[in-house]
Parts: sequence; structure tokens; C-alpha cells
Amino acid sequence: MTQELHEMYDVVVVGGGAAGLNGALQLARSRRSVAVIDAGAPRNAPAEGVHGLLGREGMPPGELLERGRAEVRGYGGRVVSGEVAGVRRVRQASGERFEVELADGRRTLARRLLVTIGLVDELPDVAGLRERWGRDVIHCPYCHGWEARDRAIGVIGSGPMAAHQALLFSQLSADVTLFAHTMPALTDEQWDRVAARGIDVVEGRVARIEIDAAADRITGVRLVGGKVFAREVIVVAPRAALRAEFLRGLGLQPQQHESGMGEYLPADPAGRSEVPGVWFAGNVADPSAQVGAAAAAGATAGAQINFDLVMEETNAAVAARNDPFSAASEARVNELAAVAAPERHHGLG
Repeated sequence: MTQELHEMYDVVVVGGGAAGLNGALQLARSRRSVAVIDAGAPRNAPAEGVHGLLGREGMPPGELLERGRAEVRGYGGRVVSGEVAGVRRVRQASGERFEVELADGRRTLARRLLVTIGLVDELPDVAGLRERWGRDVIHCPYCHGWEARDRAIGVIGSGPMAAHQALLFSQLSADVTLFAHTMPALTDEQWDRVAARGIDVVEGRVARIEIDAAADRITGVRLVGGKVFAREVIVVAPRAALRAEFLRGLGLQPQQHESGMGEYLPADPAGRSEVPGVWFAGNVADPSAQVGAAAAAGATAGAQINFDLVMEETNAAVAARNDPFSAASEARVNELAAVAAPERHHGLG
């Protein structure tokens, strides 16, 4: 069923993950009209549970998000299923606004925009990885490391972070092998470090991951030459790709992260982008952020957006007080009052 959007919101949040929902929660609790546009494709969907999040350890990602949606709706926020196709600036008598267009043609206006879209993890081109992704093919020692403890771990080197990953996983298991695959050659310092941690290094390209379908588990790593190394867990470094084409109309384009992890959109510590009125939070601004960090960034951005709006409204109120008969002042005050009116704010869940 198509969900209707109101004509105007204080804030439209693009992305319904932890960052977006926590940002929306902050805004809704500040009595802001807010709509979360959720495409329904969270980055951590393949994972069995969320880890490292105090009070929610091991909770299935879907359950965490459902709780978050209910909390946002409980304060009058709106969560709408849909995919944002484009955003552009439009000028009105009361000032510039963002027109948000969904792929199905629905549109709405927003005074501010909080972008918290997730990333797409592009895995190395090795047969078998995608089928096991989020289970026994993993990337983060803090997200999945405890579950991989004391098992035979293979790190497939496909980028500059492979040696770093191998060192981190050696804290969790004494049996870690680094497969050089397509990674850059190790420096002398890296060789010293992996050797000191007892990490074996295997040269050659990886052909595929060996899987025992009947037992539903990984059994090894096969090189192009045919040699197989017994492994139980595979660690990879996916490339983060942004789904941010809709921001091009605002002049915002992804940049390559200095770590080599992939794409991101830079923002200051409060989440402000280089475009006034647009904030970023979560993996869109920090590809390595876990759920807790993403949620915290969303909360910070939500609070900063509310403060920004308060200052805009205060300036408008001062202008109206000093020149109450100004047409511009009257138009601005009327619009701001309409957006914040209780009947527009409550019951939007």
C-alpha cells in the first residue's frame, strides 16, 4: 500500500537504519515534523545479530529496526517505505527548501535533510563468498569476532587493510592464515608484525571457497593452482559503495575514503555536509561505523539540526517582532507555524 507524504516536513531523513531512526527520534522528541524514507535494504541484513551494542547484544537486526520505527512513530514521526530518486532545491517566499522525489513519483518538501543511507558491500570476486556473507564470511572483528574465536580463520587479501585485519583476528584465534591474493606486497614492517603474531602468509590467488553444502559450512580455501587450505571462517575486506545518485542534483558526490575501504560523503563531527541544510550520519560518512556508532552519529546530527532550526525560527521571530508588517516576515512566520502545528506533528506514525 502506498503511504502518503505530507506536503512539508521540518526534516526528511533518507535511510531507515540505526543512524536515520536515532536522528529521527531526537527530532521527533524535539517536536519536529519528520519523515524517514526507508528503502528497506539495511547493510547488516545478512547478519544473525547486532553485536557491541549495550543493552541490545545479539538482537536480530530486523528486530532492532522494528523497535526503532515504533519509537519514532510513538513521538509523532513518520516512517515511509520508498526509495529517494532525487533531491533539488526550490525557492519559496519563506526561503529555500529541499524537494524530495521518490522513485514512485511521490514528493515532499523539507527544511532540512538528514542522509543516512547504508552502503553496498562489494565483495572480492571469489566464488563462494557471497553465499556465506554475514555467516562464516565476515569482515569485522568487533561485529563477528567472538563467534569466530578459536576457529581456523583465513583472511583473503584484496586491499591494503588485509594485514591489519589479520592482526586483529589473531587476537581471537591462534590459527590465522593470510592469503595474499590481490593485496599489495607486504612491507618489511608488516612482515615482522604478522610473523610475530604467528600468522601464516600464503602467496597466490584464491580461486574459490570450498563449502560442504550438506553440513552447511566452509571447509577451505582453494588457490588457482588447485591447492586447498583447510579453513572454517573467511575474512574479507569488502569495498563500500554508496547509493547516493539522488544527491547529484545538490552537487554532492561520493569520495574515496583514505583507508581504501571505498566511498563515503565527508561531513564535520556534527554531521554537516558542505551543502547548507544537508547532514550526513552513519556509514554514509564513516564506512567503518558499527551500529552503536552509527546510532550515536544520528542522534548528534538530529540534535544539531534541531538547534539549526531553532536559530532560524528565532531569527524569523526577531524580524517579525521588529517589522511585524513585513510581507516576508509574515510569510516566513506563517509557514514555520504551519509546519510545527500540533495537528501536523501528531498522529503521523
